[in-house]
Amino acid sequence: MRLLQLALALMLVMAPASASDLLVELAADPKNPRAPQMGDNLSFHTTIRNGGPAVADGVIAWLSLVQIDPGLEQPVDLEDWSAHKAVTAATLGPGETLATDWPLRLIQAGTYRIVVSVVSRDSDSLAASRFADFTVREKPVVESERVLPVAIGLPLLIAAAMLWRRRAGS
Repeated sequence: MRLLQLALALMLVMAPASASDLLVELAADPKNPRAPQMGDNLSFHTTIRNGGPAVADGVIAWLSLVQIDPGLEQPVDLEDWSAHKAVTAATLGPGETLATDWPLRLIQAGTYRIVVSVVSRDSDSLAASRFADFTVREKPVVESERVLPVAIGLPLLIAAAMLWRRRAGS
């Protein structure tokens, strides 16, 4: 009987961690702008914890972003939005955690939903965080601090060039 218990305990330790043992928490950085607009940067933090009794080998976590505006529901290509698309860990022991930051550069106005998914090499399913929603406002097209110097400076520059040419010609 004792040998059977020992074998069962050994099987539990040797068995690969399943994705259901991996717990994923996703949170927006409190320093994120309250009303982000195009061009701003957001950051999200995840903590991935192995809540199971076995080691998770080959852990892969990745970020997914979808637009959820009515009529525009679609996955978003992260090529321009994110600094990195996946994070890996060779192993994650029982009770160990992996903390990750996910920076995003906002490039398009709309309403979005973000989620982090995690699998391990031997798992047969995935673990996912809760969704984090955010809205990106349009960036004003005309910025007075950029337009005003050109609107005033260009006519002054043309007038100065005309005066210089007139004096040089006399």
